[in-house]
Amino acid sequence: METVKKNSEAKMKKAIVALTEELNGIRTGRASSALFEKIKVDYYGQKVTLKEVASISVPEARLVVIQPWDRTVLPEIEKAIQKSELSINPNNDGKVIRISIPPLTEERRKELVKTVKKIAEQSRVSVRNVRRDANEELKKMAKDSKISEDNSKRGQDDIQKITDKYIEEINKLSEEKEKEILEV
Repeated sequence: METVKKNSEAKMKKAIVALTEELNGIRTGRASSALFEKIKVDYYGQKVTLKEVASISVPEARLVVIQPWDRTVLPEIEKAIQKSELSINPNNDGKVIRISIPPLTEERRKELVKTVKKIAEQSRVSVRNVRRDANEELKKMAKDSKISEDNSKRGQDDIQKITDKYIEEINKLSEEKEKEILEV
């Protein structure tokens, strides 16, 4: 019974980690290095993430500076950023790339909030699926007489408490991101 709970909680934690990563990739009106970390750059024939070939800093609220460790890769970084779905234009001065993050339009903010809600709902569904699988496993264990009916019920109650905790975490992350998007 304990292994069912531990496995379920581990899977729910993974859903939270995935949600956090996905939310970090959503552009708000503020500059963030997380927006660029997963961009793939062609580096001597290999596709590597931007953070593997350059340092990414945010010196101001609406400015990102990308400084490659090898200057010869600057044009490739610039191309990768232009091809990304961020729809922003990098400024290459031969040493570093500066990216000015424009403020979001009201319409774009509303679209992003809808996207955040959709992503959060997918995470909630994922957590609920873990709960369902765990409950089915506990019921099967009780049916096969591996644990008592009471232990099965107790285990299901524990799984529900864990589920509620992670659903609350998802709601909190979603609300924070929505607030961040709607800030002007």
